[in-house]
Amino acid sequence: MEVTSTAVRRALARARDGKTLDRSEATILLHARGEQLDDLLTYAARTRDAGLAAAGRPGVVTYSRKVFIPLTRLCRDRCGYCTFATVPHRLDAPYLSPDEVLEIARRGAEMGCKEALFTLGDRPEDRWKQAREWLDAHGYDDTLSYVRAMAIRVLEETGLLPHLNPGVLTWRDFQRLKPVAPSMGMMLETTATRLFSERGGPHFGSPDKDPAVRLRVLEDAGRTNVPFTTGILIGIGETVEERADAIFELRRTMREYGAIQEVIVQNFRAKPDTKMRDTPDAELDELAATIAVTRLVLGPKARVQAPPNLVADQPGGRSGSVGRDEFALMLRAGIDDWGGVSPLTPDHVNPERPWPQIDELAERTAASGFELRERLTIYPEYVRRGEPWLDPRLRGHVAALADPATGLAREGAVPEGRPWQEPDGGFAASGRTDLHTEIDTTGRTTDRRDDFDEVYGDWDALKERMSAPQRFDADVKDALSRAERNPGGLTDDEALALLHADGPELDALAKLADDLRKDTVGDDVTYVVTRNINFTNVCYTGCRFCAFAQRRTDADAYTLSLEQVGDRVDEAWAAGATEVCMQGGIHPDLPGTAYFDLAREVKRRAPGIHLHSYSPMEVVNGASRTDMSVREWLQAAKEAGVDSLPGTAAEILDDDVRWVLTKGKLPTDQWIEVVTTAHEVGIPTTSTMMYGHVDTPAHWVAHIKLLRSLQERTGGFSEFVLLPFVHHNSPIYLAGLARPGPTVRENVAVHALARILLHGAISNIQTSWVKLGDELCTRVLQGGVNDLGGTLMEETISRMAGSENGSFKPISELEAIAARAGRPARQRTTLYGDVPAERVEAARRTDGIGAFGRRTLPLQPTT
Repeated sequence: MEVTSTAVRRALARARDGKTLDRSEATILLHARGEQLDDLLTYAARTRDAGLAAAGRPGVVTYSRKVFIPLTRLCRDRCGYCTFATVPHRLDAPYLSPDEVLEIARRGAEMGCKEALFTLGDRPEDRWKQAREWLDAHGYDDTLSYVRAMAIRVLEETGLLPHLNPGVLTWRDFQRLKPVAPSMGMMLETTATRLFSERGGPHFGSPDKDPAVRLRVLEDAGRTNVPFTTGILIGIGETVEERADAIFELRRTMREYGAIQEVIVQNFRAKPDTKMRDTPDAELDELAATIAVTRLVLGPKARVQAPPNLVADQPGGRSGSVGRDEFALMLRAGIDDWGGVSPLTPDHVNPERPWPQIDELAERTAASGFELRERLTIYPEYVRRGEPWLDPRLRGHVAALADPATGLAREGAVPEGRPWQEPDGGFAASGRTDLHTEIDTTGRTTDRRDDFDEVYGDWDALKERMSAPQRFDADVKDALSRAERNPGGLTDDEALALLHADGPELDALAKLADDLRKDTVGDDVTYVVTRNINFTNVCYTGCRFCAFAQRRTDADAYTLSLEQVGDRVDEAWAAGATEVCMQGGIHPDLPGTAYFDLAREVKRRAPGIHLHSYSPMEVVNGASRTDMSVREWLQAAKEAGVDSLPGTAAEILDDDVRWVLTKGKLPTDQWIEVVTTAHEVGIPTTSTMMYGHVDTPAHWVAHIKLLRSLQERTGGFSEFVLLPFVHHNSPIYLAGLARPGPTVRENVAVHALARILLHGAISNIQTSWVKLGDELCTRVLQGGVNDLGGTLMEETISRMAGSENGSFKPISELEAIAARAGRPARQRTTLYGDVPAERVEAARRTDGIGAFGRRTLPLQPTT
């Protein structure tokens, strides 16, 4: 790309005026040199200064006093510039021993360090048998299990705060590691795919250096609310355009999730004994321009870092800048942090570049008019925000070292080991525990959470992920004809055609589906006498569709005690229930055994009741908190009393939709892993689909077909439940991104299509009276549906979202809906069996809702 001085001047004028730069302008400014570079640095520094003032620490540049713990130098990657990774025969052992880890950490604590930086190669056991054998011999499933164990030891025995750099992490990995580390990190380095894919490139042969994989890591860090350090590495063969692209990808992720706590702009320094030893170092002016453009693109709120040991004595190349004060230049370029500096350990990644002395760094910083202040590994903004960014198991460790007023390191704070343990106060009743009844009387306090503008990420950035429905031209009549001949064998286009049916064609679709229903399960409309128990609504997952989740400090937040849960089970049994359906928010304070404790309490109170409990999201949360595999956790849950799982948390099983609809819920592959593993260990599940928000009919087809394929593999789904989106109080609707739920026509069509596509696989198709209401339930019962769900007794989730169909449904009203559809009704068990006569009689005495019908008053309007 040829850049003229005039083009640079125009881009500089936009930067001077505070205008948002686009990619082409950023690329142009990366070429600035001489006086134009000076102007660029001035504008970047001004932006940085505004951000520091807004953060309440004008003129303060930070650093972290740390020790470097190289847990293992083995790696499955083969980067052309790396001297950190080595081969087994050059090491005394594949991993540092626990004693070696703690010796480094203790010595660091004695020298006033507060951060323990764990650096290691990516998943070495996948490449090196020595690593696999060491882990097996010491009782660890994988490297990350050892990382987790050592982080806990460091917390407990030294008080240093772990910062984990284990390379590429999955969403599940973040779930496992977040409770043991206030922050984590991984350099993006570059978005230039060719440096990874082309032979001879610096990342060729390194599976973890695929830019798409690394960008997914940044997104998963945001989805799990992990304060995350990342950055770019310049001078490894990328073009200036590719460098600008990497900066803009960081901006996109930062805006969408808010989890990037700092961005490092690191200059390549050639190292001996590497493939790239003859590659010229990145020039100093090039580094300064990149820092300045990064600052301008990311804005004043971003924290930008340059490692001080990599800029000292930096040759200037064509700029002739040898002898310039490189530290001052970096500050002029807009950095506000020097990163981690160790008084004890070398930079094991750049061992030839010693750290500057902290006193010297303070002097150099002061010479440029700034005050050097120590921070913790978790940046002060996240310290002060607390949940959901800081796990409660780390709250005490961080508070012991943080200044509560600023979030920076507290002067005079001395690290001391303190216990790391699961929260132990999870079952104290708190908050609005009568919300399950008051939701039908006084209603919710407000239509949204107080942190609406920040907890879900940047709404404007989210719009960029959304796509419009594609034009559809298929023939509905041809698709109907094909469906009559081979219901389960429809192509995607044919299924989509049926979803567009209207008028007489919609009637024909409904009749075809109802004929299949009759052939499969007969005429009975079934229902279950059940009680929902939502044991807490405190949740920080950040689902953008959910109006149920609250912060612990919100007016409508609550958590039930174990005794209160048990009392509700007693009420359910007395009302004739055969099932308790129990789910809750992902409460950070619940102990790791909470799900098992709840299950045991249910069975203690009512041994004969079926416990239908814990969504796949709760399963993953439970497994992560107890450091168990999903299979181990499910087996333990089954032993504790769980009989089946609700297949909720599915929403739409397409990650492109999920990452708009929800910030932090489990990805599609994790949902599939949980339900299929449950089936393998003998726990049946339901399957669900929530539709009509930011999705399209094509997503509905793919979702239903995926469920069919899973059922053909495991046979573990008892039913398919369609859940139309309730929009009224949903955050994503209030933000203007989602539509107000599906239309009547769409509801009729998708219920019918579900019957057709799942024919021969899932026999039971359930509709939701809570979401559809009586009239529309009657209509879909005439179009393929055979089940009305349950009496519920309490239904808070949909009611919090604004559903107007009540929170319980008596048996008499369920049977009336069936009668209007011209069908008989029959009470069933959870798994569609016959109900014992004693339970039927008990349910008839209370109409299946116990005392709920007597104590609930009409909902009053709110203003």
